[in-house]
Amino acid sequence: MGSLGGFIPSVPPESRIPMPVQSFWRWDGPRPSVVDRRTDARTLLARIAVFGGAIALSAFGIGEMVGVVKAGGIVGLEWPLVVLFGVTFSWIALSAASGVVGFIAGIAERRTPRPVPRPLKSRTALVMPVYNESPARTVSALEAMAHSVAATGQGAHFEIFILSDTTDSTAWIEEEVAFMRLRHRLAGVMQVWYRRRHKNTARKAGNVGDFVTRWGGRYDHMLVLDADSLMEGETIVTLAQMMEDDPRAGIIQTLPLIVNRNTLFARLQQFAGRIYGPLIARGLATWTGRDGNYWGHNAIIRSRAFAEACGLPDLKGRKPFGGHVMSHDFVEAALIRRSGWAVYMVTWLGGSYEESPPSLLDVASRDRRWAQGNIQHTPLVFARGIAWPSRIHFATGIMSYLASPIWLMLLLTGLALALQARFIRPEYFSKDFSLFPAWPRFDSERALQLFVITMGVLMLPKVLGTIETLMRPEIRRKAGGGLAIVGSLFVETLLSAMVAPVMMLIQSRHVIEILSGRDSGWKTQRRDDGGIAVSEVFRHHWQHIAIGLVMGLAAYAISPAILAWMAPTLVGLVLAVPISWASGSMELGLTLRRARLLLIPEETETPAVISAAAAREAEAVAELPEVEDGLTLVVSDRRMRELHEHLLLPPPLRERGKPDLDPVMAEAKIREAVSVEEALRWLTPKERMAVLTDPILLTHLERLRDAADIRPTVVSAGE
Repeated sequence: MGSLGGFIPSVPPESRIPMPVQSFWRWDGPRPSVVDRRTDARTLLARIAVFGGAIALSAFGIGEMVGVVKAGGIVGLEWPLVVLFGVTFSWIALSAASGVVGFIAGIAERRTPRPVPRPLKSRTALVMPVYNESPARTVSALEAMAHSVAATGQGAHFEIFILSDTTDSTAWIEEEVAFMRLRHRLAGVMQVWYRRRHKNTARKAGNVGDFVTRWGGRYDHMLVLDADSLMEGETIVTLAQMMEDDPRAGIIQTLPLIVNRNTLFARLQQFAGRIYGPLIARGLATWTGRDGNYWGHNAIIRSRAFAEACGLPDLKGRKPFGGHVMSHDFVEAALIRRSGWAVYMVTWLGGSYEESPPSLLDVASRDRRWAQGNIQHTPLVFARGIAWPSRIHFATGIMSYLASPIWLMLLLTGLALALQARFIRPEYFSKDFSLFPAWPRFDSERALQLFVITMGVLMLPKVLGTIETLMRPEIRRKAGGGLAIVGSLFVETLLSAMVAPVMMLIQSRHVIEILSGRDSGWKTQRRDDGGIAVSEVFRHHWQHIAIGLVMGLAAYAISPAILAWMAPTLVGLVLAVPISWASGSMELGLTLRRARLLLIPEETETPAVISAAAAREAEAVAELPEVEDGLTLVVSDRRMRELHEHLLLPPPLRERGKPDLDPVMAEAKIREAVSVEEALRWLTPKERMAVLTDPILLTHLERLRDAADIRPTVVSAGE
């Protein structure tokens, strides 16, 4: 511990700015376009193209579906079939139209003038909220970014601020040691600060909000990072310069590319994000213009704008619909735009990276929280004063999770119609007088044509993204060449098609749980590559297999043709266990990499900041001590005790008459224990955190360690 250097304050002097709580239902301010510049012609044309194209395409698809089912008149379940198809087809039509606009905009984007570098005038905080993360990984990424920024000559305009919401006692102590090591290594390069909250109220939104209210006045901007974020120094400096050049910019969002992963599932995500992602994001950025969105990380935010607009109120009602806003990023973007600040994405600016969850089950765990957060936005679609593109952002976020149960209902309705036709005697004549019978009939030739059209609309963004990549020689070469890219397109499409039915059922279950009132909680995200035991995979997927088998038997009982029609969906469900297990396999992912499939340019020529972060992480893992138990280390190591107490911030004032029970119980257990080992064995995880938060309780525990007397093992009720 002696190498950690002298103690200096872990946080700078407070520079508070007010952050008033906003209202979603009261707003008397002007429209954003009145305060900010008016929407330009390019954005207006893009909106006409995207929404006009989506409406036209949807009308055509729905018309064709009506033509398929109206051969014998639309009766019974055919009406729900048409409605469900219309919703799902409109959803993919909007994505396709946006992709076309993104493809066209990409041609002009190459000629977009880049900002000319100049000395900065402002100060920006590189803000990294962490929650029970690997400290070696996070501090290594920050160190790499700090050196990358310093290499531009503008390092004096940036500071690092680690915002901890960690709730695990050992992870907390590891963070403190890693922070002091990072500060020592960046001495003379960039200032580093660390703050851990006593109560992680409102989760990440509350974490960032606490930072802004207490230290926001110190910084003109904050660059918000995730624990897996990486950004090149030139990118960071360019964002700060763009903020200075555009005084009405509230949020500037970059396009983070997925890198650094090797499992099969993560490589699928990496390839799709690198080859199709820029086109889709560019389409979104083009039609949203300055009414854009915020993805919660790898974006720069004006501190004053955030404080002015983003004091998030609690939503009415009980969890999961009420309480703290979970998916805060969309809401913050909408409120900042409502206040007249611009929110936009710069897809042309590279050097922004993130990582993917390693397996299907890890994505499913993350999606549970995201699904609840997005569905929580439902009433906010109608909030007062927000720009209509912000309402579209809310609606598309909601629909991204409702699409799965809608697709499931579409499949079940189609299967029910087939069952009805096969086993249920039709009512040939309605109760009203008619000379003609009414029963479900379909135009099979038209249905086949509609299926081909639907697949074409679904695949259009992928095909356009692939074409765009093939048209760019440098990216094409780094991604393995034309044949490898086309081959990867087929591999990604095939494997994604097998994963899709499983995700459909997973997300449908998520939606049902949310509508039933079950809260997702807040779990630590697994980020490292590594497989999952088959038994664990089976425990999560046996129901999907059962559903697939039941649906398959029902389809076969109707007709082998129906089974063939449903086969693409059923295969994924029946093979859910091997598919999910394979998704987390690093061996399969590396095999594809050796075959130059699913290859991305950042693997062929690794960006400097990624290489630097990996090298520094290896050093950190080797140098940082392995902490088996954080509380034990603090009690047994005087130097660690001094460091820990130095980094503690005063706890917030509590309301009289409402004591926190964890420190009360911890103190009672420490007083009754006869040894430190016994006390540690009795303390719950929350009580351990309470002890680490209170120097007095730490002193009691130290005295217990030093005490020579033997205490009784049974305490009388009066004591």
